[in-house]
Amino acid sequence: MPNNTALWLPAKRATALKVGPAPYTAPKAGEIVVRVHAVAVNPMDRLMQTVGDLITPYLAYPFVLGSDVAGEVVEIGEGVTRFRLGERVLGHAVGSDKARNHAAEGAFQTHAVLLAHMAAPMPEDMPFEAAAVLPLALSTAACGLFQQDQLALDPPSLAPRRNGKWVLIWGASTSVGCNAVQLAVAAGYQVVATASPANFDYVKSLGASLVFDYRSNSVVADIVAALRGHEVAGALAIGLGSATASVAILGQCQGKRFVAMATPPASFDAVPAGQGRIWRLAPVLMRMVAGSISLALKAQRRGVRTAMIWGSSLLGNEVGPMIYEAFLPEALASGRYVAAPAPLVVGHGLTHIVQALERQRRGVSACKLVVTL
Repeated sequence: MPNNTALWLPAKRATALKVGPAPYTAPKAGEIVVRVHAVAVNPMDRLMQTVGDLITPYLAYPFVLGSDVAGEVVEIGEGVTRFRLGERVLGHAVGSDKARNHAAEGAFQTHAVLLAHMAAPMPEDMPFEAAAVLPLALSTAACGLFQQDQLALDPPSLAPRRNGKWVLIWGASTSVGCNAVQLAVAAGYQVVATASPANFDYVKSLGASLVFDYRSNSVVADIVAALRGHEVAGALAIGLGSATASVAILGQCQGKRFVAMATPPASFDAVPAGQGRIWRLAPVLMRMVAGSISLALKAQRRGVRTAMIWGSSLLGNEVGPMIYEAFLPEALASGRYVAAPAPLVVGHGLTHIVQALERQRRGVSACKLVVTL
């Protein structure tokens, strides 16, 4: 039996993550075990350490965080026929989802258990570091675009036919945005996006037809003018303030007035896990409540519906297999879908994940922080 090592979150709101031994967990039916070679970090990993008692109160501690995995299959559970031993795969580790709540299914360890329908084979020429940027961002974008309780777009295809409808992706150079642009285009939609001017060409290379500067004072009016006479299929909003702007735009457009939101109205980034937590947390919660009420009133006045995205909810519906089984393997192999944004390798070994999380908190642009194992 292989030895396993993990980066543990020892307890609720623990101030430090700790590297230590972890049990090797054999796969059950419908699961695989992956020897992890690269992981990426996400804002959710930091939030689960500092405010996990609010957003994931069900977690059983000690716990292993992390969602993005790239590695090799070392064991296959009953009924799994899509993979072979030694195969290179990427996958979304969903241990932090309420339906799973299992440390063995966290990404930040040398051997992680994955649901087979949440994993996909990698092209032989794709580095593990590049593959690791995909899973959570891809899943979040897919949930927002394709779930029936979100935008409910047509499924992605390897040979899409344009349907004449437009999708707004606010925050297109983010990890979620890069995937949302590609998925929407693969589903036959045209994309109008926002990004900083430095990332315009990059976002267009992913398939966006129009890109606007999200900092511009006239960006809402400019996008409304660009969409005049066209039918919209909704918006996916990423980043603080994105939902308010998206509501303002869709409220003046023809078509489906629905905003799928990947970002809440206030940021928890400044809330520490330890001393001083309550003094930082209280004003954030007040901004969260006030922002939610304000957004709901604006959306109601403009006839726009909104819903928050939970990035792992696709594990229990048709969207998970749609993406990881039916679309992604051939899309990656054929080059029709690219791993985006680009990986930025921070270091090698579980201890470097802590450094990556801190660097991410300070902000990154058009890249995703990766650690190799």
